[in-house]
Amino acid sequence: MPNRRRWRRGLAAGAATAVLLGLAGCAGGPVGPPVLNWYINPDDGGQAEIAARCSAASGGRYSIVTSTLPRESSDQRQQLVRRLAAEDSSIDIMSIDPPYVPEFAAAQFLAPVPEATAQRTTQGVARSAVEGATWEGKLVTVPFWANTQLLWYRKSQLPGSGLDPSKPITWDQLVAAAKAKNSQVAAQGKRAESLTVWLNALVESGGGKIVTDPSPEDPKRIGLGLDSPAATHAAEIMKAVSGVGGPAFSTTAEDENAPAFQSGQAMTAVIWPFIWGKLNSAVADGSVPQSTKDDYGWAPFPRTDPDRPPAPPLGGISLGVGAFSPHPDLAYAATECITSAENQKDYFLTNGNPAAKVAVLSDPDVVKKFPMAPLIAQMLQLAKPRPPTPYYSEVSESIQRTYHPTAGIDPPTVGPATAGLIRAVLAKEKLL
Repeated sequence: MPNRRRWRRGLAAGAATAVLLGLAGCAGGPVGPPVLNWYINPDDGGQAEIAARCSAASGGRYSIVTSTLPRESSDQRQQLVRRLAAEDSSIDIMSIDPPYVPEFAAAQFLAPVPEATAQRTTQGVARSAVEGATWEGKLVTVPFWANTQLLWYRKSQLPGSGLDPSKPITWDQLVAAAKAKNSQVAAQGKRAESLTVWLNALVESGGGKIVTDPSPEDPKRIGLGLDSPAATHAAEIMKAVSGVGGPAFSTTAEDENAPAFQSGQAMTAVIWPFIWGKLNSAVADGSVPQSTKDDYGWAPFPRTDPDRPPAPPLGGISLGVGAFSPHPDLAYAATECITSAENQKDYFLTNGNPAAKVAVLSDPDVVKKFPMAPLIAQMLQLAKPRPPTPYYSEVSESIQRTYHPTAGIDPPTVGPATAGLIRAVLAKEKLL
């Protein structure tokens, strides 16, 4: 604990020049129900709609207003950390990307989750979503929606590829199929958070872990598994995929991969389900024919080891209640409303973000619009969060530096080199 107190004081000192956005209220204003400020990630308006519904459903106990955070999750984290380090009491509820949950919890930025709330909000929720909302054995945030990646393929390009989606498919098979068909595998090779997401999924799928001791008293003694056989094999796969990822693979992320797969340039894609929504929009506006939609297929996340189930990445959002909120009891009551099965279903249908509650993913209305939803549910039960550690930002940024470009990495040495960089950064011997 001593190192956490020093870390928090350091954050507070660094936050002295931070601009506080908005005020919870003005002195002398009209008396009414408490206003809960919910800081949300950008979406298509779904969270604001849920806030309005839950405000009405509270029967006058509270009202919820939303404020939108920056687009990038790293920028969202930075803004929230600075304000919470300054003990900002205007933050009642936060939409938090799962990899930052341990940092918020270790810094004591989150109000404790009441036991009854923890039981109710995790009932029927995908195992990985609960794991991503947990730190040191305790639920510290409330799972809201959860996401994972699937293997997408173009049916018309399968003949002669050697791929059989009815059976488990490995990354090695994807590479071989792309070469056989003179096509591409759409994966994320850009120097960005998506690169860490990919590496972690490969390492976890091989039975390893990037971080083995997530929160040592001495940060520079963090336990790392980047020199394991699983990590070496992961690096080998990343290098092989870069050879069939297209000429711009080193600058390619989700926004580039979706159109590459939609155009047929890539015969397979390992990506989040948002590409289904993009395809439907393109069909609706006439820019893409219905035949393209009919040509889309989906299968489980590729295996690293043919004899081991995959460990797809976990995405989504958990809800945290600010430690300095004057209304933590009402804020947690609001999170129960926000994460109800009804609201999770509506949010998936309107905004395309999959529910954390497994039953929602088999709802007939959901399956009609998202026929791959049952497979998403299966993958969420297998998914693994990114390395759970309060030092996640340093870990991820170090990985992005040393594993990029993937075509140039040396599989036996890149892991140990990355581990050395992470420890040096945490020891304040190097800067990122």
